[in-house]
Amino acid sequence: PVAICSPLIGHARRKILKHVTANSLYNSDSEPNKRTILIGANWNTRNARIKTIVDTARIIRYARFTLSFFLKKGIMLIVDGTDPELVRNIMDTELGAIDERHNEKVMFWANWGSMGPAWGMIGTLIGLVNMLYNMEDMAKIGPNMAVALLTTLYGSLLSNWVCIPISFKLKMHNANEIKMKEIMVEGLLSIQAGENPRVIEEKLKSFLAPSVRDAMNEGGEDGAPEGGEA
Repeated sequence: PVAICSPLIGHARRKILKHVTANSLYNSDSEPNKRTILIGANWNTRNARIKTIVDTARIIRYARFTLSFFLKKGIMLIVDGTDPELVRNIMDTELGAIDERHNEKVMFWANWGSMGPAWGMIGTLIGLVNMLYNMEDMAKIGPNMAVALLTTLYGSLLSNWVCIPISFKLKMHNANEIKMKEIMVEGLLSIQAGENPRVIEEKLKSFLAPSVRDAMNEGGEDGAPEGGEA
């Protein structure tokens, strides 16, 4: 989560704002009455201009194909200068819609899991009716009873081995995805507020279990050079 919301978003924000909005310059060399908006920090030579444009295109292309739609949407809202409260409301609405769509699939499998034993019992009752209808032949009572009970077995297997595990798995994945996106929202809003990267990192770590935080801190201390950051 921290790798997504702190370094990646911070990198994308710094690069995009640097090349697109933060350092916009105006040039009126040839025609004083027409000013052209020049993007980038270094425009002293033609080669520098070309390099800046190419670097910006690479950054945008990287963000387009690697960032999730949810993350790109949040970044674009921030770049557009949207009010932080409005950004949170839009992202929360997006989260609610995602959760609702996922819960539809979860409930589908959960409903089938709850109906499996009932349909198995219905099959058993039908089998018992057929068995009682042919009580004259004692040799067929045992096989008919076995067939009748098999439907209960199949219903229980379908419910407890297929449908319910799938519903639990989908619910777990949905909870993890929603939590990840909530972390993204907090990271985006912290970046928009201009908070210190270390403060953002510590804020996002609050979503993690203490053991995971300790492991990350140990890894950062081992991998970071003296006097620097990991």
